Amino acid sequence: MPPKLLVVDDDPNARTQMKWALAQDFELFVAQDRPSALAVFRKERPVVVTLDLGLPPDAHGVEEGFRTLRELLEEDALTKVLIVTGQDERKYALEAIGQGAYDFFCKPVQFDELKVLIARALRYAQLEQEHRALQQQVYHEAFEGMLGMSPPMQEVFAAIRRVAATDASVVISGESGTGKELVAQAIHRHSRRRGGPFIAINCGAIPENLLESELFGHEKGAFTGAHTQRKGRIESAQGGTLLLDEIGELPLALQVKLLRFLQARQIERVGGRTTIDVDVRVLAATHVDLSQAIQSGQFREDLYYRLNVVEIVVPPLRERGEDILVLAKALLHRYTAESQRQISGCEPAALTALTTYAWPGNVRELENRLQRAVIMASGPLLTPEDLGLPRPEAVAKPPTLQEARALIEADLIRQALAHNNGNITHTATELGLSRPTLRELMRKYDLRG
Repeated sequence: MPPKLLVVDDDPNARTQMKWALAQDFELFVAQDRPSALAVFRKERPVVVTLDLGLPPDAHGVEEGFRTLRELLEEDALTKVLIVTGQDERKYALEAIGQGAYDFFCKPVQFDELKVLIARALRYAQLEQEHRALQQQVYHEAFEGMLGMSPPMQEVFAAIRRVAATDASVVISGESGTGKELVAQAIHRHSRRRGGPFIAINCGAIPENLLESELFGHEKGAFTGAHTQRKGRIESAQGGTLLLDEIGELPLALQVKLLRFLQARQIERVGGRTTIDVDVRVLAATHVDLSQAIQSGQFREDLYYRLNVVEIVVPPLRERGEDILVLAKALLHRYTAESQRQISGCEPAALTALTTYAWPGNVRELENRLQRAVIMASGPLLTPEDLGLPRPEAVAKPPTLQEARALIEADLIRQALAHNNGNITHTATELGLSRPTLRELMRKYDLRG
């Protein structure tokens, strides 16, 4: 079937000319005003629309045309709208592009040029559909709710799969906002304890005088206000997994008691004299360097080695390369659906701002900025200002052909290694290379299998 094209123009002669010139290449529909244009659009869903801004009842103005543009994009933000304008009305066409139109062409219409413009719009729409399908595939292939195509995150996913099969204690380290609790949840869900509870406690968020009771529980009358017996988080995690978040904030006195539990797998509630056997896997998360905390006397070395059988380091967002845009697009998709806003993506300057910003707050900050931008944005494309990020000052100097080839070559090898879990033989086969050639390229680009 030929692609669908909607022509919106109040001039019957213009509509006739468009039919004559384009009907052989497109399934053509016409409309003379905003209501008829929206009715046809909702029924036929054309990919491309040509729109004359001068529509009744404001045939000599542009307000009705702009209203039509807004309502078409509200129906489908990915529609490619081509604005028809006179030579002396280019400013309105440029304003329409700022509001989400794809491009414009001037009267009198040169149909050969118009066909090229429509073909380009159709090709762009096809690429967007393919990209959307690829993004959906990425979402479905997300590892336990975590998106990550970059080698550092693939290493994290591989480590999770390896340690989950054991009962070893794990320290999950990384900056605030990197997703350490998601890693802990993934370990739990892939372990033999997945049928048991997953209990998390933030050691830095509970006052020190209450933390012991939160961890170990208490007996009735153990202290003022202890009116009933209460299980602690450790006991509540029986048969499952306990996450001690921000373990570096645990007071030294409780570190001693936690160490005794890890050695004996028994606890006593506050105010109690009976030992209770507890079968729990312990995971710990921290954003501080525990080895430095040991040197400063803030963390016990024996507890560190008891907890740190395996360490998983979650990389900061700024070191995750292409994951920044993958995550941004996934979050944009989620927040636009939740808020029912018609936002189709980010303008180029916003994409540049996303990839050049340092992200001190990591994924949590990205979530916050995207959610706020979706709520506050005034147009169909997010700007750096919507995201609260500085607008890039200037376009970077483009790479040379040799540099561009090297970047593409390194990226292809990196993706193939991740796809094959670092297996050199399988990667070489996939890329059509010999193993020695692949190893030489890996040394050249400082890549690891």
